[in-house]
Amino acid sequence: MKKIAIDMDEVMADFSSKHLRLFNQKFRDTLTIEELQGTRLRHLRPHLADEITAIIDEDNFFRDLDVVEGSQEVIRELSKDYEIYITTAAMEHPSSFHGKYEWLCEHFSFISPMNYVFCGDKSIINADYLIDDNTRNFVRFRGQGLLFTAPHNRDETGYVRVNNWFEVLEFFKSQSR
Repeated sequence: MKKIAIDMDEVMADFSSKHLRLFNQKFRDTLTIEELQGTRLRHLRPHLADEITAIIDEDNFFRDLDVVEGSQEVIRELSKDYEIYITTAAMEHPSSFHGKYEWLCEHFSFISPMNYVFCGDKSIINADYLIDDNTRNFVRFRGQGLLFTAPHNRDETGYVRVNNWFEVLEFFKSQSR
């Protein structure tokens, strides 16, 4: 059975909306998701880079992220024909571990916690496919990368792009034909 590794943040969990909302509340700003297209919050407000990171490092930031539309249904469907692994870069923000683990258990209970991989460098992942929003994770990955569209990666090219979970499902259906 082929293996699919799936990133959590911006692929299964809506990271940007919460991060932006908390940033706007804390700094009385009015930035929108549209303004994040092609960039990251820390690049729009570089003088607040440390404070922007501190928001992410707060306990339970990751615990109540919204689920990306279609992810539960499509991943459940894919799990019938593929081994699914959740590969999330928890080492960049060590305080994220418990929140991410609890979020996955709540929203993706059909995936065994034994298939959760909390890592840093994803090149160690031995899978046939990697669905991720960050192109740096494809550089040394040996399988097929699928770039999941997120605000920050709008201008990235050179990768197979999927804009939503329904396109992910279509991609894998085309692989089995």
